Amino acid sequence: MEEETKIMIKLEKAAKVFGSEAGTFTALQETDLEIRKGEFVAVMGPSGSGKSTLLQLLGGLDLPTTGSVRVDGEPLEKLSEKERTLFRRSKVGFVFQNYQLLPMMTAAENIALSLAASRTPKAEMERAVARLIGQVNLTGKEKSFPSQLSGGQQQRVAIARALAMKPKLLLADEPTGNLDRKNGRDVLELLSRLNREEQITVVMVTHDRYAAEAASRVVTLLDGAIASDEAEKAVAK
Repeated sequence: MEEETKIMIKLEKAAKVFGSEAGTFTALQETDLEIRKGEFVAVMGPSGSGKSTLLQLLGGLDLPTTGSVRVDGEPLEKLSEKERTLFRRSKVGFVFQNYQLLPMMTAAENIALSLAASRTPKAEMERAVARLIGQVNLTGKEKSFPSQLSGGQQQRVAIARALAMKPKLLLADEPTGNLDRKNGRDVLELLSRLNREEQITVVMVTHDRYAAEAASRVVTLLDGAIASDEAEKAVAK
């Protein structure tokens, strides 16, 4: 039982099949996978290998067709839609390739979105946003709009927003995909620092072998199945 408390993610024969009158497509074959709390795992594989499907299942954005997906002890397939929404709000932060910032809001306002949704008192929200701005090294950019920020700065705003509710799990989908090498390296160093210092479990989907080297473990998918699962020598930590 004590060992179970150290597991953040546990998939048991989890599979995802999409179907229509034209036929079915298996996006993820029956999969067993464990990720311990505090790990930084990169998920690699070609397009169509099941990476995005896996991330959707881990975030409770979709449910397995068969099998079980547990995150921090929660069996997501047994939760109602409302319960999964509350689960995501309290335990999971999402970072996307295209940042998904609202263009009419400043950096600070974008970061405050999830706090506002949870009805955090204004004074507490302002303190949290100031802390997060400093955590991602954007002091002085609080009032800047996304169009006034570089790609790397926008991604750091997105990461700060994902951290606002103090998640235990950070899911990053191609977080460096739209960035040049320098900005990509800065984002990877930030994710590594958060993983190391805050003990946030990070699962990052990437096509980039260089980006994957920031992780301590690389899981490679092929045709919806795990082809390899190996520790990597981290270079960006």
